[in-house]
Amino acid sequence: MNDDPGPGSAGLPELDELLQLVDEGGKYLCCRTLCQVTTGERSFDVHAITLGNPDPSLPAVGFFGGVHGLERIGAEVVLACLRSLVRRLRWDTSLHQMLEGLRVVLVPLVNPGGLWRGTRANPQGVDLMRNAPVECTEGAAFLLGGQRMSAGLPWYRGGVGNPMQSEAQALCDFVAAELLVRDFSVSIDCHSGFGLADRLWFPHAHTTSPIEHLPELHALSRLLDDSLLHHRYLFEPQSRQYLAHGDLWDHLYLRAAAQPQRTFLPLTLEMGSWLWVKKNPRQLFSRLGIFNPLIGHRQQRVLRRHVALLDFAMRAAYSYRRWLPGGISRDEQRACALAHWYSPQASR
Repeated sequence: MNDDPGPGSAGLPELDELLQLVDEGGKYLCCRTLCQVTTGERSFDVHAITLGNPDPSLPAVGFFGGVHGLERIGAEVVLACLRSLVRRLRWDTSLHQMLEGLRVVLVPLVNPGGLWRGTRANPQGVDLMRNAPVECTEGAAFLLGGQRMSAGLPWYRGGVGNPMQSEAQALCDFVAAELLVRDFSVSIDCHSGFGLADRLWFPHAHTTSPIEHLPELHALSRLLDDSLLHHRYLFEPQSRQYLAHGDLWDHLYLRAAAQPQRTFLPLTLEMGSWLWVKKNPRQLFSRLGIFNPLIGHRQQRVLRRHVALLDFAMRAAYSYRRWLPGGISRDEQRACALAHWYSPQASR
């Protein structure tokens, strides 16, 4: 990895803002280049931002956005979180105290080439969220669950036997180095475009089998209910909605599960963009409008809501020893989780 923040943004507004925030954050932030991607005559760096205590014995939280180039609101949520952190570092003593015991990492623009082109996929036509070496054996959704027929069709996984795309591999390497080495870590990957409700998905996406850390996820969901009063998030396994090949977070979770003494809880925020279309049907005639709020006040409301979620995730990671279940409590949480999410009577 290169510690040089790299060349300018080449006119990508989100990248301009990211580099401005890095300059503003000064000594409190570290910016590194994970990889460089090219589309046409333009090149873009994929930047990672880190702050807080790098000690691997401490917990960490990671925020990611812009995996799909059409879903600009995901990148904007992570950038809004970074902006809040940078401005609060000037005066917020409690934030400085928390960062003494917490590592925070952010990759706001995982797929800058896709953002530049206005495509879901990267410049090679590959959907990065279908690109990991994970196979669904229970009936992945047709096309939506990933396909290898053509890069001209959506949800293209890449060719059989091909290495992961540079953006996906760089993200996985970064997560492994920053999050998977710790006793506890949580991540939120910000997306949009599914349904009328905001959802928090957790693995698995490639199988309906519950993951090992189901008790911890159920405890986290209860903590969310108790802390963000009247929130609108539906917390659930992704497999309740559809199954897919190649999910990056399934891949990383399976990698983390090889170290049973550690806990890694990856979440995907899937913002319900259909609600924005319902309130403003003209957005149907815009490719960006299907995935992003196009009216200013609505975008501001979305950013306010989800920045509060990311702040909750930081505090939950920092204080994980106070709420993480163990012993009999863990068994009780597992039973509650199975009844809530996996029983035939579970509401959808």
